[in-house]
Formats: sequence, structure tokens, C-alpha cells
Amino acid sequence: MDPKEQHVSVSHPGYSDEYYSEDDAAVSLGENATEGIGAELRSAHDTTLTANLEAVKMLGLKLPTDPRWVNVAEKTIEEILTDHAFCEQKAATMGVTLIVKFSDHERLVDEVTPLVAEEWGHFRKVLKELKKRGMKLGRQRKDEYVGALHQQMRKGGSREQSMMEYLLVSAMVEARSCERFRLLSLYCADEYLRKFYYEFMVSEAGHYRMFIDLAKHYLPADQVKQRWEEMLITEAEIMSKLELRGDRVH
Repeated sequence: MDPKEQHVSVSHPGYSDEYYSEDDAAVSLGENATEGIGAELRSAHDTTLTANLEAVKMLGLKLPTDPRWVNVAEKTIEEILTDHAFCEQKAATMGVTLIVKFSDHERLVDEVTPLVAEEWGHFRKVLKELKKRGMKLGRQRKDEYVGALHQQMRKGGSREQSMMEYLLVSAMVEARSCERFRLLSLYCADEYLRKFYYEFMVSEAGHYRMFIDLAKHYLPADQVKQRWEEMLITEAEIMSKLELRGDRVH
């Protein structure tokens, strides 16, 4: 289904005005709710607007992206691939930062270490795709979305609370990336890129789950749930203020 054929009501340019209640958004932090999110996204991989909203709801995001974003993004696919490559590089770097900052947290080190390798592998995969298309990586660009999320992180508190801030921001970035990659996997005119981004979508869903689970492992679940809900609201506000750009993943 061509997203241009759908009627999508938007209150913010490029975003659906479908919002979810706090209870709905918190579903992703239920006892076993984060299990199998990648599988759920795979099984729900269809092109209806309802399915798009349900997929976002699985991730807890409050402001779904209008699928027509893809129509803009694929016009500058070199820019999207370049931005995506640097997103993977930054994700690998953040993983290293987590390991260094919290090296005495054994489970975190054990789970984030392979993630760093995976993210760097993703960087190389996107770089290979650029070269295959006769494109160049180009310069790194400022990520206003991630920057805004980091500005909202709470300072002070215990070391564990600081770790929770890092883990939940990382989970948020993975969730939004998963949502955007899902749209590319559904609506991109390039069949190869649809399959390409399908794989990334599933991977990002697993990373999102891992960061949430790590936060709940080290801190009380109700504390994580409350802070995650606050971040979801903040993230929606950030997204509503950012220009929707076809040359950016976020």
C-alpha cells in the first residue's frame, strides 16, 4: 500500500496525532511485555495505518511517525544511508561508554559488549551499501534528536540512577530507530532496501528490549516504569518540535 494513498490526520507535521494513555504506554514495561517484541513486529508486518500505530504502541512511543515520511526520505537515500551509518557508529560508541562507566556491573558488561560489536557491524554493513550504490559516506552530522534526549537526562542521584538514565535514553533511541526502520521496510520503493531495513528493524527491537531489561535488573521495576513514562512524554515533545527531515533517521 502506498502511504500517499492513506488519509493520516496530523497535528504535527509528519506525525500521526494518535496518542496513547499512560497505561498503554507502560505496557512495554509489564512483567514479560518486552519478550518477543521483534517477533511481534515481524508478525504484524503489514502496511495498514492501524498496524503502524499498533507497532509503535508495542514500543511505547507516544507520537508515531507519519508513514509518508518515507516518500521524503527515499528521495535523498544517500543522505539517509549516511545518517544511518553514523547512528550505528554512535550506538557502538554509547555501548563502549556504558561499559567504561559501569564496568563493575557484570550483566551490563556481558550484554552490552556483543551489542557494541553488532552495532559496529551494522556501521560496516551500511557503509558497504553506500559503496555498492556508488555513494560516499560524507561528513558526520549533528543529531539533534539524541542531543535533546541527553539534555533531558537527570543529573546527580545515585550511580544506579545515573545508569538508569543512560539505559533508558539508549532504549528510547533504539525504539524510535526501530519505528523508522519499520516504515522504510514497508514503504520504500526499493525492494532491496525494504528487506535491508526489515533486518535492522528487528535488531533495534531487540536492543530496545535489552536496555529496558538491564534497567529493571539493577533498579526497582516501578522506578524504571515511572521514569520511562516520563521519558516517553518528553520524547514525544522533542519529536513534535523537530523538523521532519528526509535526510535524517530521527
